[in-house]
Amino acid sequence: MGSSYKSAAFLIESRLADAARGCPDACFDLGIAYSSGSGGLEVDLVEAHKWFNLSAMSGSSRAAECRAEVADEMTAREIAEAQRQARAWLTATQRRAAYRLFGHKPFAPSEVEGRCRAKSRLVLA
Repeated sequence: MGSSYKSAAFLIESRLADAARGCPDACFDLGIAYSSGSGGLEVDLVEAHKWFNLSAMSGSSRAAECRAEVADEMTAREIAEAQRQARAWLTATQRRAAYRLFGHKPFAPSEVEGRCRAKSRLVLA
């Protein structure tokens, strides 16, 4: 029993890592796992909707269909929360990708604005 739990946990962890790299199939698989309670997970329709939404945004019509089916069983508030979580996931993974690409944390919008103002003062002076 412990061995199958470890296998399921490893599978979920590997799909999360693949999803973080932008794999729509991994997002779809996570949506299936959360909507059905497979892989040792409890059914969580908010999580399922989030993962189906992320997969659908990458063009998966199958994920869009599953997202609609899951949404039929959710309240408007739960759907809004799932959408908020999907946006948060996208923001976080984009920041991690930028960090890997540029070797430093990306600037917050206020930092970028401050840097642009400082440079424009140098050019105007």
